[in-house]
Amino acid sequence: MKIKVSVNGYGTIGKRIADAIMKQPDMELVGVSKLNADYEAAIAVRKGIKLYIDESSKENFKKAGIEVAGTKVEMINDSQIVIDATPDGIGAKNKALYVSMKKPAIFQGGEDADVAEASFSALCNYDEVKGKNYVRVVSCNTTGMLRVICALKNSFKVRKVRVVLIRRAADPREVKKGPINSILLNPVELPSHHAVDVKTVLKDLDILTMAYVVPTTLMHVHALMVQVDGNPNREEIINVLESSRRILGVSKESKIASTAEIVETFRDIGRIRYDVPEVVFFEDSVHSSNGEIFLTYAVHQESIVVPENIDAIRAMFGLKEKEESISLTDSTLGLLRGRLV
Repeated sequence: MKIKVSVNGYGTIGKRIADAIMKQPDMELVGVSKLNADYEAAIAVRKGIKLYIDESSKENFKKAGIEVAGTKVEMINDSQIVIDATPDGIGAKNKALYVSMKKPAIFQGGEDADVAEASFSALCNYDEVKGKNYVRVVSCNTTGMLRVICALKNSFKVRKVRVVLIRRAADPREVKKGPINSILLNPVELPSHHAVDVKTVLKDLDILTMAYVVPTTLMHVHALMVQVDGNPNREEIINVLESSRRILGVSKESKIASTAEIVETFRDIGRIRYDVPEVVFFEDSVHSSNGEIFLTYAVHQESIVVPENIDAIRAMFGLKEKEESISLTDSTLGLLRGRLV
């Protein structure tokens, strides 16, 4: 029996989650909700996805000639769980509706952690959300950090973590955002909120983060410094990372040294929208000395949290155990493992 899932919000993240749900053998997409009668709504209907709207928006969708299946409340009522993929801060406002309708929900990392009973990262705390009704999948940056940190924690005793985040300014579709010609300290004070977010999952971790926003739309880049017991060599570290799920290495020989080249590679291999749900680290950036590990990796902000949302559904309902769920999600979404090139 398939679990019935709806997606409230059909933007950058929502449309990718909807596509992913339709690929799962144990899930059924009830539909998606959209606030505006725009190109994304029209494309959803063209793809055969049922579109639901607010009662107040009916006239706008009628004028635009976009067929709707019903109201958002009707969609939620027909669902067993709701993925809230609305803009930052809106999910918290929507929670009252989900509670009143007695529907479990998954929120995204743009919401404060207290919107949910637990924050979620599939590789780190899958079992923690079993039986919970309200779960928050952490942000793109936090998902990237947690994947790498938890992969290292599985092999080494991690003492402390320091991360510099170089963040994309906007998603490609966000034409009104900047900065255009500046490097922005975001925030100026330390630590940035990313360390706080990591600690919603790894509560006892010693971590400090600092973040900068730069004028690009493609991906984030993180410079990670980890102190561990012992003195692992770089080959050991590379092997640990490339043996882990949802982490890919790129070799020096590939001559990939930028986010643009990562994106071009995924275009060439035929990924829809050039999505990169995997963390991609640069093998040649890995350095180890006196128990300190250094490496640099890239995070695709538009797609990295998609597999985590799928696993969160199974974890909450107890549908599958951790490794089985992650393996199924990765297989259905075509995620790669090991070395990209």
